[in-house]
Amino acid sequence: MDCPKFITLLIFISIFGMSTSVMAQEKYHTRVSTNFGMSARHSEDELPYSRNPIEFPERVAKINAVTRLLQDADGNWSIVGGWEMADADQLVLSENSIFSKDFDTSSWYNATVPGTVLTTLVNQGVYPDPYYGANNMAIPESLCRKDWWYRTELPLSGELLAKPQLELLFNGINYRADIWFNGVKLGTINGAFIRGRFDITDIASSENVLAVHIFPPNNPGIPHEQSSKTGRGPNGGVLCLDGPTFISSEGWDWVPGVRDRNIGIWQDVKLIASEGVTIHDTRVVTDLPLPATDHADITISTSLKNVSKVDRHVELRASVDGMTISKTVDVPAASEVEAVLSPEEFPQLKFRQPRLWMPNGYGEQNLYNLALECSFDGKISDKAEVRFGVREYTYELTVDTPSEQGVRINYSPTDILGHGNVFNNRLLRPVGNDVVVPSVREGVDVASLGRVDEDEMAPYLVIRCNGVRMYCKGGNWGMDDMMKCCTREHLEPYFKLHKEAGFNMIRNWTGESTEEMFYALCDEYGMMVWNDFWMSTEGYNLNPADEDLFMENALDAVKRFRNHPSIAVWCPRNEGFATESIESRLSGMLAETDGTRHYSPNSRYSNLRTSGPWHYFTDASLYYTERAFGFNTELGSPSVPTARTMRKFMSEADQWPISEVWHYHDLHPETRTYVSKVSEMYGTATSLDDFCRKVQIMNYDSYRAMFESWNSKLWNNTSGVLLWMTHPAWPSVEWQSYSYDYETFGSWFGCKKACESVHVQMNLHDHMIVVLNNTLSDMTSLKVELTVTDLQGRKLLSKTQMLDKALANALTPVFKAELPSTDKVVIVRLRLLSKNRIVLSRNDYVMDMSGDQNFQSLNDLPVVSLKAKEGKKWMEGSDIVHEWTITNPSSTIAMFIKLDLEDLETAVQVLPAIFSDGYFHLYPGESRTLTVKYQCPHKVGLSVEGYNVNQTIQMQ
Repeated sequence: MDCPKFITLLIFISIFGMSTSVMAQEKYHTRVSTNFGMSARHSEDELPYSRNPIEFPERVAKINAVTRLLQDADGNWSIVGGWEMADADQLVLSENSIFSKDFDTSSWYNATVPGTVLTTLVNQGVYPDPYYGANNMAIPESLCRKDWWYRTELPLSGELLAKPQLELLFNGINYRADIWFNGVKLGTINGAFIRGRFDITDIASSENVLAVHIFPPNNPGIPHEQSSKTGRGPNGGVLCLDGPTFISSEGWDWVPGVRDRNIGIWQDVKLIASEGVTIHDTRVVTDLPLPATDHADITISTSLKNVSKVDRHVELRASVDGMTISKTVDVPAASEVEAVLSPEEFPQLKFRQPRLWMPNGYGEQNLYNLALECSFDGKISDKAEVRFGVREYTYELTVDTPSEQGVRINYSPTDILGHGNVFNNRLLRPVGNDVVVPSVREGVDVASLGRVDEDEMAPYLVIRCNGVRMYCKGGNWGMDDMMKCCTREHLEPYFKLHKEAGFNMIRNWTGESTEEMFYALCDEYGMMVWNDFWMSTEGYNLNPADEDLFMENALDAVKRFRNHPSIAVWCPRNEGFATESIESRLSGMLAETDGTRHYSPNSRYSNLRTSGPWHYFTDASLYYTERAFGFNTELGSPSVPTARTMRKFMSEADQWPISEVWHYHDLHPETRTYVSKVSEMYGTATSLDDFCRKVQIMNYDSYRAMFESWNSKLWNNTSGVLLWMTHPAWPSVEWQSYSYDYETFGSWFGCKKACESVHVQMNLHDHMIVVLNNTLSDMTSLKVELTVTDLQGRKLLSKTQMLDKALANALTPVFKAELPSTDKVVIVRLRLLSKNRIVLSRNDYVMDMSGDQNFQSLNDLPVVSLKAKEGKKWMEGSDIVHEWTITNPSSTIAMFIKLDLEDLETAVQVLPAIFSDGYFHLYPGESRTLTVKYQCPHKVGLSVEGYNVNQTIQMQ
């Protein structure tokens, strides 16, 4: 998010060596007070606290863990289990060498690898769960100010030892590590996002000791502790100097200070056994003859490294989609050669009718598996598996050329591959609404950039995939998990929630989620990635102190992840331009090392609208009139989850009234409008359940309005909006579309409603009824129905209009609603029906026609008892899909119905459970058929609460 709102943002212009005749070429800066973070810890009376004493867990007994080697598809071996961890002080006191068989590790911890230092200490019962209550306050800051050692005993078989080359591969440590093997220092790894690869051939034996000395960041900083007295705080501090690392772990306004700053062996460790020639950093480029997509040229390049003292004639074999090609490559001794398999040389790489990768909602997420192996003298030396998607991104944006201003282009980076960085992002011209446009470099042929006629989207960015305009909908991930739990088991449900909500883009904010599993799941679930690197707000947050280290990590990350089709945009930092030197180095490196994506020099301003706002709007129509334009990478509102979720991460004493634990979990004092409006609009909240029920209505309406306001101007000034945030890094009450435990509450269902592929809505500012068709096919013979009823179910107004056609990937106006003249609360219901009377979209608005936003009449609604009828059940992948029909048999309307799934054996809520609709209304006698996706193998049932303030809704 932006720097704190209490700091004034001043925009100014600076001229970079240009003559006065070209003063239009300028640069935007954000000038604020430089943020060094906290200079001292808060006083005791300012700190957050729990009303209950913090309970420490019991220490887990040490076990004698055994190291295992598990082989993967590449033929490499993952080093699993057997890891132990201790702080460096224990090593100093030891009498024996850490590499001795007799070394005593009885006082060490069984380590979690992959994982952070804190992960291990929590798993071992040293410290309490930092996600719960104020427990994080009981974990000492000293964890990030000391060295740590990891150790494992690694037995190797005779078969492995017979290999001519053995290497260790570390896929990620933080922040710096010395790697030791059998008493020999192999080398050092610096930065959180770079791999370390080390040769152990000459020192490996049947019994080995691998030891890793972890060093903390140089500038861990002092976290700001959120409380009712301290507020949101400064957002980071001096840890930004140490980027590349997890800069948010010093503490931000959505996550507390992580006490170890996420140091440790946070990604996996592998053993690579080869014959001496190895495959490195394969690159797959897919080139489509857009606008045609009936064939694709596939170019494969990979590095072959020969560590032996003998020249090798290496056969490189590539197999993909049932086809195999091979090529002989001469690799001299002690050298590295790039081998290229091109479609010009191998016609098989001209794919006919390729299965395209498309973002969620626009097609399938087809992926190809490429198997590579290199061999010589009849022996396979190394293997590699690469997954890629056939897709090509193009980008509409406005630029200046040396001779002309305001040129609109739709360019493909792939088509100009090898031409370097074609834009000068130091020469930027303001064009209004806080937007700037870049310049094309001297000597670049503008015709090669795909000049197009200017349209309503100028000057804003539009992303195309495979020639199709993408309406980018989704949000920011500040970090996948506060303790960097990056397993598929933990992360995949979040991606399912994104897909089911209709999202298609995730912004990897300051690159905090840069790991293989994140990108793999984005590929599988169709989430385009706006990928930042490891810097935050220009002029406010500090720049990296070691630019060479930053660039080394960036280069390795790009080589490692560039084959993921989901990555759509590279961006140097959050909210600002890179330093001049990093800008030059990073943009040049990306053009050379990747070259198939757009490099956006700033996450706001540059062909984008500015970020924010991040607060609650009482009048949601202001999103339409003041905010909805262009492409916005951050837009947010507070988002308190359900009472059921709140109880999971705070004690009963802290739950109600609002306590310091709420503030510690990100309820900022600046959110007072959001909190006060709950009681003002719906009646004074009397309990946790009452407050959380009421706030879900605000959540639903706010989050729906944010997306629907952008819907209302699709391709006529808007092209994308990303929430701040869709995803929480820990149990939060601020900025999220779902909660950390996979619970879907008002915010998520509001997003899901607005992000339907086919959607009917009423624009809040002018009451225009519009149909959004985000599919790639025109729709014909549609009917739009409008009904307005009061809370007693009496119909006040109705209107039906036929719609001959709703064009593909477009917005179609239908009619302007003339709402009834009344001062009461009403329900405006819209339905979009097919010619077969199938309901394609249903959308209800609860409105106070007096304009006072007073919904307290909802309190007078009586008890309603619903009926639930179990329907068919089937499997969809690993998920059970269960159908239920909910009926309101009473004569009273039932409002804001939110269903929960429960395990009937334990009465525990089943999560994740993804319902097709929530917070919906049933008129008297009305039924609704829903589906729910889940994985619980036991018998399940439904429970329901009335979320329309105090109406009680029961299940029969």
